[in-house]
Amino acid sequence: MTTAKDLFITAMDPKAERSVGQGDLSLALAGAELIDLIEAEAVGVDGDRIVVGLVAEPGDRLMAEAAAALSRQEPHERIEDWLWRRGRDLSAAYQAALEEDGELTPQRGRRLSFGAERVEMVDTPARRRAAARWEEREPVLVALASAVGIDDGRPDDETGLGDEVTVVVAGVHDAVMELEAVRQRRSIENAAFANVWRGP
Repeated sequence: MTTAKDLFITAMDPKAERSVGQGDLSLALAGAELIDLIEAEAVGVDGDRIVVGLVAEPGDRLMAEAAAALSRQEPHERIEDWLWRRGRDLSAAYQAALEEDGELTPQRGRRLSFGAERVEMVDTPARRRAAARWEEREPVLVALASAVGIDDGRPDDETGLGDEVTVVVAGVHDAVMELEAVRQRRSIENAAFANVWRGP
């Protein structure tokens, strides 16, 4: 399993205090993939840009897609651009992959939904592994969860994230805040438009 899958599973926990929007989660999943690629030494971070190294073929299907999506052209891609590009509909891709692997089951009437059909996690080793990382307050998982509002706390040892991972986590926080600003602006514009049509 990967950090991104563990994050997706954590976001689906029915005990979570709040549900997570698909856009927010997609950005965090892209960040989680990038962090796993950093830890595999497939990429590095130079300032705010992603420097691609020798990318081995990951065993995980979605991580292989992430590695294949890396830009090898100079100037190197900015982390923010990667989050938005790779993050497009990424939560739906993880849901589909977990359903295909039998990790998710359809469940009507549940509170959480990440698509047209409501689903819940099956009790599998992957779910137990994600739960164990969460209970241990694993710094990377907690930091990414915090970025999307699953957990208001910060990792107990944020210094243990390392410089490159810290830069990615900060990028996820910034992208999620930018997405929220876009939502608020659209809401205000829609309300103003509705008022124009409603008239005095």
